[in-house]
Amino acid sequence: MNQEPELIAAVTLLSKEHVPVPFPEGLAGADRAGFDLVMVDADICGCVESWLRNAGSLDDWRLRMLHWRMAQLGEILPVLGEGDSPAYWQRLFRMGELVAATDPTPRDGVAATDPRPGEPPLT
Repeated sequence: MNQEPELIAAVTLLSKEHVPVPFPEGLAGADRAGFDLVMVDADICGCVESWLRNAGSLDDWRLRMLHWRMAQLGEILPVLGEGDSPAYWQRLFRMGELVAATDPTPRDGVAATDPRPGEPPLT
């Protein structure tokens, strides 16, 4: 479903602020709350960028991925220290939150065997 221009503009602005900022130094390979920070960041950013490229629409696989990673980021935020660049993660959360709210249906996580869009199921 296509989204309101104001929402797309808000997410675009956050994305333009977020994308040029380097991944926080010293956090590559780190985890917080048991989740790999690089993967959480990459998956949320990828879903947001896909949503923007598709005029405010995501396929079901990416919606499930986004909801799954946003739940993880929700657990990560409270355990971040000052050295973890909390502003970086809060901006990522706000971006993902705006996109995820366009489809607020609770979703199960994406299983490792779930195919990506356009790929046959893994067996």
